[in-house]
Amino acid sequence: MVDRDTDEQFMQRALDLASRGVGLASPNPCVGAVIVDAKGNTVGVGNHTYDGVKHAEALALEQAGERARGATLYINFEPCSHQGRTPPCADALIAAGVRRVVASIDDPNPAVAGRGFEKLRASGISVEVGAFADEARRLNESFARYIRHGVPFVTLKSAMTLDGKIAPSGAPSIRKPQAQAVGVPRGGWITGEASRAHVQQLRHANDALLVGVGTVLADDPSLTDRYGLPRRRPLLRVILDSKLRIPVESRLVQSARDGDLLVFCAEASKEKELALRDRGVRVEVLSANHEGQVDLAEVLRKLGQFEITSLMIEGGGHVNGAALAAQIVDKVFLYYAPRIFADGGATPFGLWPNSSDRGEPIQVKSMRIHRFEDDFAVEGYIRDPYEG
Repeated sequence: MVDRDTDEQFMQRALDLASRGVGLASPNPCVGAVIVDAKGNTVGVGNHTYDGVKHAEALALEQAGERARGATLYINFEPCSHQGRTPPCADALIAAGVRRVVASIDDPNPAVAGRGFEKLRASGISVEVGAFADEARRLNESFARYIRHGVPFVTLKSAMTLDGKIAPSGAPSIRKPQAQAVGVPRGGWITGEASRAHVQQLRHANDALLVGVGTVLADDPSLTDRYGLPRRRPLLRVILDSKLRIPVESRLVQSARDGDLLVFCAEASKEKELALRDRGVRVEVLSANHEGQVDLAEVLRKLGQFEITSLMIEGGGHVNGAALAAQIVDKVFLYYAPRIFADGGATPFGLWPNSSDRGEPIQVKSMRIHRFEDDFAVEGYIRDPYEG
């Protein structure tokens, strides 16, 4: 008889193992596997990292050896049925004599979805799908968007006061001392330490981070991943800079290493372009939209070609508004601090291009509320990465 509590326990372990792939598995999915024998003993575990090549179930099977015969595999992602960098995991499970597979979700790749489960069932293996599906879908939402459409999953992040302001009126930057306002802590941050620590966690979970040149000119940021865990590729720092105004002496340019700074522009002097390239900056000249700005849809396509599966936007109102208007945003993560700017201030979305023609408000779905000490955050989806 199947013990559902036991299934949940081992599925949670598989998800925990899968989460170890964050920052290490992209552009592949995060997958964790647990093999349990008939007596309820864990005999093999594994989690996938891209550089490690082998899939989670293959690693778990190697560890289990002959003890995999008659065992149950718990896994958050459908075992592959096709030859890629490794042989099909479904074939390996069949050969090992696994009796039962408990999984969370199908592979979102429409070219292979369901085929791994079909192969397992055809061999007589019992397959159950759906355990902890919501958690599994969130863990691999960037892979789903990327594998289905060839573009990164885009999260728009912003931090603001309760009245929806990201900076006090007239302030050049909320992070600089001159931006101090009533209720803003010394140092210039709107949100507290717990919220800012979580932002680093989000940065770590993304392949790339994007801001506009206005943020660079105002803040001179570093845009680094300070979460503290290893990542396979450096966080790609992406700058939207239509006229290539980024200063050569900026901290971003001075810290460019191994192609981790990418500037998209619509026009550029050869002298400035060469100066940036000489300092290790990647410069991509793209077509401009009707307002003379870099075309954001083309930016996304380019990032997809570079195998960037996830992108977080941390821009100001202009970039945020342009991203929403271009319909490239999949999810929002909006932090709120218990403060109010009584004198007005800058809004997180600014004025959209063609704002009078944008029609109905954007619907945010599947919302979740998070608490970070005195702050809270709203997480919600504009588009389901597993659909379309």
